[in-house]
Amino acid sequence: MRPQDMSPDEFRKFGYEVVDWIARYLDTTGEYRVVPEMQPGELVDALPKSAPVKGEPMEAILADFDKLIVPALNHWNHPRFHGYFSVSASGAGILGEMLAAAVNVNSMLWKSCPASVELEQVVMSWLRQWLGLPESFFGLIHDTASSSTLHAIGAARAAADPGLRTEGGAPGLVLYASEHAHSSVEKGALSLGMGQQNVRKIGVDAEYRMRPDLLSAAIAADREAGKKPFCVVSTVGTTSVTSIDPVKEIQAIAAREGLWHHVDAAYGGVAAMLPENRWMLEGAGEADSLVVNPHKWLFTPIDLSAFFCRRPEALREAYSLVPEYLASQENPRAVNLMDYRIPLGSRFRALKLWFVMRSFGYEKVCRIIRKHCAWARELAVEIAAHPQFEVVAPAPMSLVCFRMKGPDEPNRELLEQVNRSGVAFLSGNVLDGRFVLRLAIGNLGTTREDVFTTWEKVRTLASQA
Repeated sequence: MRPQDMSPDEFRKFGYEVVDWIARYLDTTGEYRVVPEMQPGELVDALPKSAPVKGEPMEAILADFDKLIVPALNHWNHPRFHGYFSVSASGAGILGEMLAAAVNVNSMLWKSCPASVELEQVVMSWLRQWLGLPESFFGLIHDTASSSTLHAIGAARAAADPGLRTEGGAPGLVLYASEHAHSSVEKGALSLGMGQQNVRKIGVDAEYRMRPDLLSAAIAADREAGKKPFCVVSTVGTTSVTSIDPVKEIQAIAAREGLWHHVDAAYGGVAAMLPENRWMLEGAGEADSLVVNPHKWLFTPIDLSAFFCRRPEALREAYSLVPEYLASQENPRAVNLMDYRIPLGSRFRALKLWFVMRSFGYEKVCRIIRKHCAWARELAVEIAAHPQFEVVAPAPMSLVCFRMKGPDEPNRELLEQVNRSGVAFLSGNVLDGRFVLRLAIGNLGTTREDVFTTWEKVRTLASQA
C-alpha cells in the first residue's frame, strides 16, 4: 500500500469505471461527431487558470473528462476518420498500454529493466520477419517516424564523417529525397544543422515516384561542385499520394555511390507485409535503415515507431555516450538501448505491440489491410466514373486522392463542409499545383459502409454547391 496514493480499493473502483468507459467508447465511437463543434480557445476558457492547491476527488476529475475533454476531441478512433493517416487503438493494444503505464519502467539500460529491453528485441524481430527483412537488421522502438528518420540521418552523417564526434561536422554533406518525401526528412536535416540548401528534392515520374536518373544526375552535379553526398531517403507510401519509390534501383545507386540508404515505410511498410505486396520493399533488405509505424496501420495505440538498422555501429558512433553513473558490466546479450538513440529514457512501448501481434496474428492483420486496400480501389473507380469528380493519383494502398473538376476554391470549401458536418473527416493537399482531397482508409473499425457513407456525403454536399 502507498500511503500518498489512492488505496487499492479506490483504484479498483475507478479503474473499473475507466475500463467500462473505454469499452463503451470503443463500441460506440461511430456515434460521435468525428470532429467537435467548437472554436479555438473554448476548452482553455472552460478550464481553471491554475492547478488546484488541494487535491480534488476522482469523481470530479472523471466527470470533467466526460463533460469538457470528450466534446473537444477529434475522434481518431472513429470509423470515418479518413484524414491524415488513420490510427487505431485496438483493445489488445490498450490493455498493453495500461499495463505499461502501471509497471512504469525505463528501458534505457538492460539492467534498468531486462523485461522491457529484451521484449523490445523480440517484438522487433517478429516485425522484421513479417516485413521480410533479413536477420542482419537491428531493431529498436522510437516514438514517431520523425524520430526514427532523424536517427537514420544522424547515423548516416556519423558514417560519412569520421571526425564528427570530436571535431564537429564537416560542411558540404548533401542529403537526397523525393520531392514527395515526408517533411520529417527535411526537418531531420535541419535539426542536425545541415541547412535546407543541402537537401536535394528529387523529381518524380507520372506516378509520383522518385526518378533514379534524376537522383544520379544530382549526385554527380554535387560531386562536381565539391559537395559530399552522404544519404538518400526513399519512401514506400508517401503522405501526399502513397506513391512507392523504386527502392531497388535507389539502393543500387546508393551502393555504387557510397550513400546511406534510409527507407521511409512508416505508412506503407504494413501494406508491404502482404505476400502480394512484397515487391514494395524489394531491395530494402540491402538498405542501411528502415522505419515502419505500427501506430499507423497495425492497430497499436500511438506512439510507436519501429526503426531497423543494418549498421548499428553507426548508431553507436552517433549517439553512444556513457557517463559513470550509467556504466554497466559488459555482456554481449545485455543490450543498452541508450547507446543507439538520443533519448536516455524510454517507455515500455514494446508491451503494447507484443499484445497486438499476439492477439491479431499475421493472417488477420493481412486480411484487414487487404480489405482496406480493396475498398480504396473500389472507391477510386466510383469517383473516376462520376462526371463531377476526378481521381488525381493512383491508389496503390488505401488512400484515394480526388477533387471536383474545376478551380481550387470550391474544393477547399467542400473539404470544410464535409469536416463541419461531423459525419467524416478528410484532409487536403496540393498536388501538381491543384488542391485535392485525401480520403485515407486505415481504421480498425472502418467498414465498407463507412467508406461509401463518406463518399455519399461528399457527393451530396458537392451537388449543393
